[in-house]
Amino acid sequence: MPPLTEEESIEVTKVASAAGVGDGHLVRRRPFRAPHHTISTSGLAGGGSNPRPGEVSLAHHGVLFLDEFPEFSRSTLEVLRQPLEDGTVTISRVAATLTYPARVTLVCSMNPCPCGYHGDRRRACRCSAGQVERYQGRVSGPLLDRIDLFVDVPRLTREELRGGEAAEGSAGIRARVGAARALQTKRQGVPNAALAGRALREHAALGGEAEALFSRAIDRMALSGRAHDRVLRVARTAADLAGEPEIGVEHLAEALNYRRAASVDS
Repeated sequence: MPPLTEEESIEVTKVASAAGVGDGHLVRRRPFRAPHHTISTSGLAGGGSNPRPGEVSLAHHGVLFLDEFPEFSRSTLEVLRQPLEDGTVTISRVAATLTYPARVTLVCSMNPCPCGYHGDRRRACRCSAGQVERYQGRVSGPLLDRIDLFVDVPRLTREELRGGEAAEGSAGIRARVGAARALQTKRQGVPNAALAGRALREHAALGGEAEALFSRAIDRMALSGRAHDRVLRVARTAADLAGEPEIGVEHLAEALNYRRAASVDS
């Protein structure tokens, strides 16, 4: 992720101060929070008799990582729906109503089933179809609808584990992400994630083959209005990372493929 801007650093520092964490100095690194799946609803969203920010606010402008996603209480996960949509958390108590910022990059990981081998080509899954369905059903559809990218990570082969092929370094990736983010700010004043309504239609406009592909995909994949907008944002970002001024068929296809994984699993 790109470095925090001065304004973002101030916001992150304010949240840390309200939560009683940090050393009082200006926070310069993007937060990374990884709460355990036994965390309470107030621990994740914030609350208490003297309401304080929860993990989703402490991850503001950073990453909130939820490992073993289905193991979290469903009621706890559901409190993420408002922050993922609005970028804020509102805590209401008798004495006062407080709103904390919570614009995060949510990263989740989960096994495909209780035993972990559903779909594995080299090891048989011991779970019944009902067990797999119940396990994957612990995460609600409306919450999944708020997630942009779904990536299946299969088991690596021996050659992949032992091979010496070098991957792209983190520094190079960070530079590309920073350049794309700077391009977005220059073009529309905000990152693509903040585009909505008319601004999204203007800056993520499709033409020709891309429009025809998207029209077919909306019906075939039964995309909701929220999913429709998220696909456009991801396609716009894919084009920005490639340095292309217009969204091409390949950028839209990539965005739809990330969405397709969610449709298949659910």
